[in-house]
Amino acid sequence: MTEVEQYEIGVGLAGSFAPRDYAPLAERLEVAGFDAVTVFGDLMYQPPALVLHSMAYSTSRMRLGIAAYTPWTQHPVEIAGQVALLDAASGGRAFYGLVRGAWMEQLKIDQSRALAAIVDTASIVTALLAGDARGYEGKVYSLAAGTTVMYPVLRTEVPLLIGSWSPRLAAIAGRIADELQAGGSANPAMVERLSSMAEASGSARTPGICLNAIAVVDEDGIAARAAARTAAAPYFDVVAAHDPTVDLDPDLMARIGVLCRNGDHREAGMLIPDDVLDKFAFAGTPQQVAEQAASIIRAGARRVEFDTPFGLTTGSGIGLLCEQVLPTVRAILRN
Repeated sequence: MTEVEQYEIGVGLAGSFAPRDYAPLAERLEVAGFDAVTVFGDLMYQPPALVLHSMAYSTSRMRLGIAAYTPWTQHPVEIAGQVALLDAASGGRAFYGLVRGAWMEQLKIDQSRALAAIVDTASIVTALLAGDARGYEGKVYSLAAGTTVMYPVLRTEVPLLIGSWSPRLAAIAGRIADELQAGGSANPAMVERLSSMAEASGSARTPGICLNAIAVVDEDGIAARAAARTAAAPYFDVVAAHDPTVDLDPDLMARIGVLCRNGDHREAGMLIPDDVLDKFAFAGTPQQVAEQAASIIRAGARRVEFDTPFGLTTGSGIGLLCEQVLPTVRAILRN
C-alpha cells in the first residue's frame, strides 16, 4: 500500500441526539463507506461509551472511538471497564482517547497535573485489560497489587489515541499512543507539526496523525460557511492560539474570547477571517469540503474526521457527507 491508501475517513459526534437516533445513523455511515465514528467526551454531553455501545450492534465494520476521556471526570478503573465493554460489544472495533480536557473550570477542577494524570490513566487501563496484577504507583492515580477486573476482556490491547496540541503531551503520545489527534484542526500544515512533536519523544513508535474539526456542508457554500463560523467559534477560542502555523492578531483573539465567554458564538464567529476559518473547520460545498479533506490525507494524516453539526441541518449534512463528500474524497485520492 502507498501512504495515501492507508488513510481513514470518519465522522465525529457530540452526544446530543435522542438515544433512538444513534443506531440508524451509525448504520447509514457504515453503508456509505465511512471507516470510523467517534463520540466526543466534551463536558455536559452524553457519555461517549454509552452512545457508541448503542451503535455497536447496528454496525460490523467501522471502528468505534471514544474521543476522548478526560482523566478528571472518571477514574481509570471506570474507563477500563467502559472500553472493555465497548470492545466486546463491537467485536474488537473499539479505540479510546485521552485528553487534558477543556472547560474544566466549570467544575472547578485543578488540572495542574494533567500530563501525569493522562499517563497514569493509560497505564492503569493497559494493566487492567492485560490482566497485569503487579499494581501501579502513579503521581495522580495508582492501582494496588492484585487488583484485576471481574469481567471478560476481548482484547488485552485496545488502541489508544491522545488528543493534544501540546508538544509535551504529543511527546508522551509518541511513547505510548497509537494515534495523536489535534481536535478542532482542519489545517494540513498541522500534520507535519504533530509528527515532529511526537518524534521528539525519541521512541520507535510512530503514532498516526488525525485531524478533526466541525463540518458544515451544503450546496449553498456561503450559507454553509456562515453556519460554520458560529459552530466553530467555541472550539476556535480554545485551540486557535495553539496552531503555530497560523498568524493571529492577539487583539482579535481577545475579542473572540470575550464573546464566547458571553455565549455570543455567532458574533464571535463573524470575526474569524475567511482564510483562517479553513484551518479550523470544514465549511462550504461538497466539493470544497472534499478537496480540503483530501489535502489533509495527502499531507500524511492517517485519519480525517468530519464533526458535528455536519450541515445546515443534521440530516442534510449527513446526506451530503455520505452521498457526495466521501466518494469525492476517495476519487481525488485515487488520482
